[in-house]
Amino acid sequence: MTLRETGNTGEYEMAAEDEATGRFCLGRLERVSLRDAWPDEAGHFTPWLARAENIALLGDTIGLDLEVEAREKGVGPFWADIVCQDTATGQKVLIENQLEQTDHTHLGQILTYAAGLGAATIIWIAERFQEQHQAALDWLNRVTEEDVHFFGLEIELWRIGDSPPAPKFNIVVKPNDWAKMISERGKQEGELTEGGAQRIEYWTAFREFMQQEGSHVKCQKPGPQHWMVHPIGKSGIHLSSIASSGLSEIRVELSLVDRFAKWNFEQLEREKQAISGELGAEPTWHNPPTKKSCRIYLRRAADIGDRGDWPKQHAWLREKLELFYRVFSPRIQNIQVPPEEVDAEETDETVP
Repeated sequence: MTLRETGNTGEYEMAAEDEATGRFCLGRLERVSLRDAWPDEAGHFTPWLARAENIALLGDTIGLDLEVEAREKGVGPFWADIVCQDTATGQKVLIENQLEQTDHTHLGQILTYAAGLGAATIIWIAERFQEQHQAALDWLNRVTEEDVHFFGLEIELWRIGDSPPAPKFNIVVKPNDWAKMISERGKQEGELTEGGAQRIEYWTAFREFMQQEGSHVKCQKPGPQHWMVHPIGKSGIHLSSIASSGLSEIRVELSLVDRFAKWNFEQLEREKQAISGELGAEPTWHNPPTKKSCRIYLRRAADIGDRGDWPKQHAWLREKLELFYRVFSPRIQNIQVPPEEVDAEETDETVP
């Protein structure tokens, strides 16, 4: 399969060889208007982008593993489009989007929201960036602290014939030496201890295995920790893979970590019997009274130091992760908000 320019700006042809004739069959790659797919920015584009698979596409473009925390997040009297967490660092990521060319209003908004949220990474997405706004983000990357990063991305939609349109993010502005910073982060973490280096190898191999197998469960960037986080589509709840050399075991767990953890755990526990039946095993329901976080997990014995056994361990982790995703994902999407939160929401101003 090859891509050829037609000579017209923004038009390409996709060529595939016909096995019978040996000739190329050509299909034209056409650009699609953003408004054809998303008539309304707040009502269509923002919800689309906040879905796990689309945030993962954005994260892959800039080299971060992102998990959505909130949409239309209140910042004083204003509302930020999307707030995420960088799963490798736990830092907040602000995303502000618009379906037209950049303007001064949105530049002011991202600075206001970033300050109010304490965001470490700020991502501005638009159909087209004006030169002065590119220059503004470049300047911000130069003068702000090293742990604050500004990105500018343009989004495009393309399709071939009657195929569904496919999104493409193009980086217009990024922090200085960003690729080097991402590479060095992994290296520095791996140099902390011998065990940390081994865990990076373990999770790197596991992530590659998941990608090769085409798993729908997303994996964060490998790090030196004994765990890896996997988003499940709801803020404050995620899946985790655990490889514990101290306990000589591997685990897959549903982790509930925000201020609603106890409430959410209780709702899931009401379906304990049904969940056990769907998992095909009785998981451990861990709800310590002295901690706010809760866990539901399955585990098995494993020697993390035995590299020859890694393929079997990774196959088990994949199987249980996909099972947990299938069993818990629909349930956590239907979890009810605590009554006091409902009352608080009813007194808030309506989101514009």
